[in-house]
Amino acid sequence: MSTELVLTPGTGFVAELRRRSPTLTSFGIACLLAGAVTLCLPLVDARQFGGAPVWLKPTKFFLSFGLFALTSAWFIGYVRPERRMARPLRVATLMLVAAGSFELGYITLQAGQGQASHFNVGDPIHGLLYALMGVGALTLLASKIPLAIEIAGNPVTGLPPALRLALVLGLCITIVFGGAGGILISLNHGTVIGPVGPRLPVFGWNLGGGDLRIGHFLGMHAEQVLPLAALAIEALRFSFQRSLVVGTALFWAGLSILAILQARAGLAFPFG
Repeated sequence: MSTELVLTPGTGFVAELRRRSPTLTSFGIACLLAGAVTLCLPLVDARQFGGAPVWLKPTKFFLSFGLFALTSAWFIGYVRPERRMARPLRVATLMLVAAGSFELGYITLQAGQGQASHFNVGDPIHGLLYALMGVGALTLLASKIPLAIEIAGNPVTGLPPALRLALVLGLCITIVFGGAGGILISLNHGTVIGPVGPRLPVFGWNLGGGDLRIGHFLGMHAEQVLPLAALAIEALRFSFQRSLVVGTALFWAGLSILAILQARAGLAFPFG
């Protein structure tokens, strides 16, 4: 296996991330650190909004965006070194950092003011900012398109075919179903459909009826799940590895579709 696919001897994980994409690594780590700060803020600011600590939403988004950026940083290492600074990936990096910074800045500002960021269209200014958040979310997902194309067309030497396929399929599912889930949430002007019941701890998903966030979540994390599945398939030395990757991708996409359809029907996932 190529040394491009593993940690350089004597270096740590963060150092390897910086080698692959210093900009995305710095942005991702900054998001995680900011998430750690907002996670602790309820200790000194006990305000509630919508039945939850006012700083809970910024914490979730900082951690999510941090993982999103660091995943892209790691995946850039699967592209040939001479292509990593090519225009498509440089533009994608700029798109991710710019859109992510805007979204996180607005969400944090609104939390500090004790006001909603999502679905806040009570006046023209907030309506415009909410619309820009939608554009920003789609921009974030669009930043993954050049990465998928580069891994498919210009993979690093030694990249196992099954892992390459998993990377591309995972990114495609994230782009399609992550985007579809977000659009449906926006069109619904909320995440919940049907009866409201208990909430899943940490995630806050509605367990009494439909919740569009579940399908959105499953779609967004396909980019991590499929490569990890491919690595497990390779480690266990299964035959027909690429077929197993395709089967895993179809299962994950089907699970995302099921979660979306159940939510739209007002049914709790997974058993209604």
